[in-house]
Amino acid sequence: MAELPAFESPVSTDFVSYAGIPMEPAGPDAPLTLHDVSSTTKLIVRAGPETDARHQLSTPFATSRTEDDVLIVGQRPDEWTLLGQATAVGGLTDSLDRTGHVSVIDGTHSRALFRMTGVDAASVLEKLCSLDWNDHMTPDGAAVSASVARVTCDIVRNDLEGARSYLISCDRSYGQYLFEVILDAGQEFGIAPLAHPLV
Repeated sequence: MAELPAFESPVSTDFVSYAGIPMEPAGPDAPLTLHDVSSTTKLIVRAGPETDARHQLSTPFATSRTEDDVLIVGQRPDEWTLLGQATAVGGLTDSLDRTGHVSVIDGTHSRALFRMTGVDAASVLEKLCSLDWNDHMTPDGAAVSASVARVTCDIVRNDLEGARSYLISCDRSYGQYLFEVILDAGQEFGIAPLAHPLV
């Protein structure tokens, strides 16, 4: 079996400035951060309504849940995105019954993934997207697809230790553009790129 290529982020790590504004990397305790987490393993599972795999995943459309350190996202009808460390995601997919109409696609290298965390995260999204980001419409665990700054994105609200947080995914070819646009929209809220990896 051929060795997979090393992961290369779609986003430049040069955070010295953006649009002439100094962009010092933030620590993990900053009030509003944007973190490139594109190296996260992303597997897309499609399973027909008659399959056991569908029942094993048991996450309704437009919702998400965590099982064995894997975030299972009901992104579309009969389609789930699994996010997490490679070993955890691989273990979950290996346990799926592949009988019937079931397919597993690795989207790790083809999708950019960002995490925006902080009390004003929803306010940044409101500037870039027409969806309602209030708690009653998009509570923790909600999964939606929407245009963010004219880029088709999949978004999951996935709060971290009580802090509002969103996972934003798009085709990797738009990754640099979207990352910069989010930084620009978040300037008034003090957004900063996160310099340290999340645990």
